[in-house]
Amino acid sequence: MFMAGTTVCLAPVSWVVRAAARRASGGGGSRVATRRLFDGRHRSWRPESPAARGPMQIHGARKATQQLAQRGSPARSTAMAASSEVKDIHTKESTKTLLKNEALYEYMLNTMVYPRENEHLRELRLITEQHDYGFMLSPPDEEQLLSLLLKVMGARNTIEVGVFTGGSVLATALAIPDDGKIVAIDVSREYFDIGRPVIEKAGVAHKVDFREGPALNILDDLLADEGNEGKYDFAFVDADKGNYGNYHEQLLRLVRVGGVLAYDNTLWGGSVALPDDTPLTEGDREIRAAFRAFNAKIAADARVEPVQLPVADGITLCRRVV
Repeated sequence: MFMAGTTVCLAPVSWVVRAAARRASGGGGSRVATRRLFDGRHRSWRPESPAARGPMQIHGARKATQQLAQRGSPARSTAMAASSEVKDIHTKESTKTLLKNEALYEYMLNTMVYPRENEHLRELRLITEQHDYGFMLSPPDEEQLLSLLLKVMGARNTIEVGVFTGGSVLATALAIPDDGKIVAIDVSREYFDIGRPVIEKAGVAHKVDFREGPALNILDDLLADEGNEGKYDFAFVDADKGNYGNYHEQLLRLVRVGGVLAYDNTLWGGSVALPDDTPLTEGDREIRAAFRAFNAKIAADARVEPVQLPVADGITLCRRVV
């Protein structure tokens, strides 16, 4: 969670094969690799040994320097991956941005994002970045975008599918009114409990209705109550990618006409635009295929007015019109 991030152009192949050093999962040569597995209902992240996971995936190089924790700004350098090496698209050592210019991304973070970042969001971000799966957190530029959108909309009731440590939940809770509510859904409470103390410290825990379990089932439970249809102003999805299309059908009934549905990671490190013969791990190839199908579905869906932004890992916003 993930995710979410402001971009000018998509990464060409030369950038996608580059490694950048900032976020994601496990550090150093002995780190445990991760891979997203689908069970048809919800996501689960399971550690695998390097030997078991097969080839490495697309982004990700060694960290050249440590993050400057006080400023929140990562100091990093990039390196070209060996031509025979296939890197993870998302790891603890990859930068979750589609900008091809690292210096520009740093400029944006240091000029417009970090100086305005809420102290509690910053605290939770720094805590999460130390976690092996820290790359799942929505980056601060994406949280800033969603926070502004929620305020412009006057959103009060929201749904979040995929919570992780609660970074985007906290950003939402800080943006909606005091009597607003977030139905926050995740298959496991374990990671949310990492961020829960920060959410409580921020004084917004009363806005969060955390529900543990497979999201499809929980959304069905919400739909069983007719009073929930069209009740919600906004929904954010950062969960198992293979089910995005199913979540879309459920959320279209829960979010009101004029409301917004937001889907994270829809450009998946730029891989959706790469040639079919690009070397990818099995996991990334599966996710890329899922996103290509989902993006085509949204592009053809007359029930929504969509826009796809190259922010962070790609975020698709859909305004419900029917």
